[in-house]
Amino acid sequence: MTELYSVGLGVGTKNRKDEWLEVFYPAPELNPNAATAKALAEVLGYQGGNQVIEFTVNQCDALAEALNAAGNSDQAQIAQQLAASARPLVATILGSDDAPGSVPEGFLKLHLISHRLVKPHGTNLNGVFGALKNLAWTNQGPIELDELPERQLQARLNGEVLEVACVDKFPKMTNYVVPTGVRIAHTARVRLGAYLGEGTTIMHEGFVNFNAGTAGPGMIEGRISAGVFVESGSDLGGGSSTMGTLSGGGNIVISVGKECLLGANAGTGIPLGDRCTIESGLYITAGTKVAVLDDAGNEVEVVKARDLANKDDLLFRRNSQTGRTECLTNKSKVQLNEELHKNA
Repeated sequence: MTELYSVGLGVGTKNRKDEWLEVFYPAPELNPNAATAKALAEVLGYQGGNQVIEFTVNQCDALAEALNAAGNSDQAQIAQQLAASARPLVATILGSDDAPGSVPEGFLKLHLISHRLVKPHGTNLNGVFGALKNLAWTNQGPIELDELPERQLQARLNGEVLEVACVDKFPKMTNYVVPTGVRIAHTARVRLGAYLGEGTTIMHEGFVNFNAGTAGPGMIEGRISAGVFVESGSDLGGGSSTMGTLSGGGNIVISVGKECLLGANAGTGIPLGDRCTIESGLYITAGTKVAVLDDAGNEVEVVKARDLANKDDLLFRRNSQTGRTECLTNKSKVQLNEELHKNA
């Protein structure tokens, strides 16, 4: 057998119809060797392609032994730990980076991003919304919505309260992955499938969607929408936002370059180059008319903001007298407070 795209040995939750609701993969692997594929074939009957294979605790020892023989000690250790499970076990094996077609496949791909194995847009997530279920995420785990009323009643009869944190297809990331070297003030505001690089700080009002994130270090007090990636040294001020491909951005992939600053309540609908600044309260969209100024402050031309996409060293501001949006070269860099961004 050839090398695989990804493998995840996990433990998950099913509904009463024996359908997967979610899967936790403690140590997903990207590009395991061909010997791993052979070990999975010998013990679990893997036959190639993308497969979701359920297995039992009785198979864990044999699986661990085969993975050790294949030189994959990390997955062997996971197999040994799963032998103590009282919950359903699954091996999700991806021979190629195809769109996820099931809950276990979708959760594996989200794990790959949050474990920093791939960056946003680095794995095929087409159709992930259709693959995942809308669930009640509670203090007793995920629950199918049709089963929720009965579970709520049972909890009350037991003298308990079933706390429903949210109703969504995506759980919060920290219930699955806590990356090293980050600060997250409000964990519910970071979804599984977010990528948080070393040195990232997410303040209470910061938000990071799936398939999005920051290279770190960076201070995020604004919104990083789905599909948006923020490069190192950039600061998103309180109430600022980035336009994602799911919220009006069309096919344009929005990104924020290195050492950029989005002021409080500012926003961008174009990809920014390095060392760009958008002043507080100013939202730039692709069609925003921008007056480009030279070093003397004289107007050179008026363009649409999309024509300035990915260009470095730009300062976007409003003229206090005319109200028009202007752009001039930004000669300064955003200097992040080193003490504030120290997450060790």
